[in-house]
Amino acid sequence: MSVYTEVGRDQLIAFLADYAVGELVHYQGISDGIENTNYFVTTDKGEFVLTLFEHHDFGELAYFLDVMTFFFEHGIPSAHPAADRQGRYLKKLCGRPAALVMRLDGRGVANVASLAQCEAIGDILGQMHIAGQQFQSRRHSQRGPEWRQETAQRLLPMMEADQAALLKNELAFQKGYADLDLPWGVTHSDLFRDNALFDGEELRGIIDFYYACDEYLLYDLAVAVNDWCVDESGTLALRHYQALMSGYLQHRQLTDAEQANWNLVLRAAALRFWLSRLQDKLFPREGEITQIKNPDAFLKILQQHRHQPFSVDELQ
Repeated sequence: MSVYTEVGRDQLIAFLADYAVGELVHYQGISDGIENTNYFVTTDKGEFVLTLFEHHDFGELAYFLDVMTFFFEHGIPSAHPAADRQGRYLKKLCGRPAALVMRLDGRGVANVASLAQCEAIGDILGQMHIAGQQFQSRRHSQRGPEWRQETAQRLLPMMEADQAALLKNELAFQKGYADLDLPWGVTHSDLFRDNALFDGEELRGIIDFYYACDEYLLYDLAVAVNDWCVDESGTLALRHYQALMSGYLQHRQLTDAEQANWNLVLRAAALRFWLSRLQDKLFPREGEITQIKNPDAFLKILQQHRHQPFSVDELQ
């Protein structure tokens, strides 16, 4: 969530006229995140998040909005898109597909999560994986093993020798990722601390479903563990991990194959975000407000999983 496309006040007023959301009072760009242009929008009838999509077309975006609506309708506290007067969730603004989404209460977790917050994330992710079994639409992951391989080849010539050697070794280790026999379905695939809104210890909502796709459910869990359950050195925080897993396992037990491949999937999730952050650092995009996150954070997490390959049983 950054600002790459500037929206003028008159442009926004004209855009909002197609919605029954009241008159514009105030709006401001959001600096968190890195992919799309986002604004907080306040009207005299409520608060919203306006997203202009920088990389997706209208056909792709229908899937993401369907995912958000599905989870909202299945009791998951998640942002719900607002429909215009013709019942459409998507419109065009400043030459970009755009959606207006209800703004949820609460704030993302800026620093280390509490044990209660970790348990709440595990609990809601377990609920999402059970409910998601009924979701019918399909979308291939855009940041899966093919993307990781292609992105690595683009970055390798620009990397220092030791990191390049590590990357090549890791790609070889993960070569069989796509052929694992693991439960799969619709996943959030980006459930970081800034995509979960809390009021104290109470989870108020899940946001930013724009990486949602069909993936291994274990991958979705690994993405969460890699962000919610590590300290600044990239070391797994055991009590936080246990809290998150306790919440998750109330709803879904891991299969034998998932337990056997836990380290591999943790490493795949860490590699995905190391590569994407490294790509953003080496090939930055211009924007009015942009945020480039430190790729070294996920390099440390990947190294921790490589050097200390815990199994699920050892961590519980």
